[in-house]
Amino acid sequence: MKFLAPLLSGLLVLLLSGCVTSPPRDPENLCAIYQEHRDWYKAAVNTREKWGVPVHVPLAMMYQESSFKHNAAPPMEYFLGFIPIGRASDAYGYAQAKTMTWDDYVRETGNSWSSRSDFDDAMDFMGWFIYKTHKINGVSKWDARNQYLNYHEGWGGYKRKTYRHKAWLVKVADKVDGRAKRYAAQYRSCQEDLDSSWLWRLFFG
Repeated sequence: MKFLAPLLSGLLVLLLSGCVTSPPRDPENLCAIYQEHRDWYKAAVNTREKWGVPVHVPLAMMYQESSFKHNAAPPMEYFLGFIPIGRASDAYGYAQAKTMTWDDYVRETGNSWSSRSDFDDAMDFMGWFIYKTHKINGVSKWDARNQYLNYHEGWGGYKRKTYRHKAWLVKVADKVDGRAKRYAAQYRSCQEDLDSSWLWRLFFG
């Protein structure tokens, strides 16, 4: 029996690694992303229905935050150039959600089994955050630029306009906004195909 535990542990690691989804091959194209990962589109549609968030805005923000890597984290910082002292923050996963904000999400939604490395949960988290940004700061759910500034600075920081002292952040927010607009245009060209394929898989797949 003492040999069984390591065997089961190794098998569990193998199974979990097999469930990891690779980043999309063409991250600049929303249609290609959702055609490659149909379950991601289902998660985006669920988020739209639950939080009223368009499918392209959280996707554009997520790409900026993690490049669609399930285990993304801030780079390690080093003392004297070689002694690791930890990461700049505890942000993690697809949405680069910080632990405190994620805990608020879990408490408010009851999604206690959620994981920051799960795409469905990360998309739902971003839908929740975008929804709350609209309620707290009056930012449209379609306004990717100001939604991203809230996401980065927090609701209080956005109210205080802390981003005005961070030219680099404003440039990044503009980049996210541009990508969201491209995603929206792409989505208009493939929504019918995605919806028909998604519904077919949902009911007959």
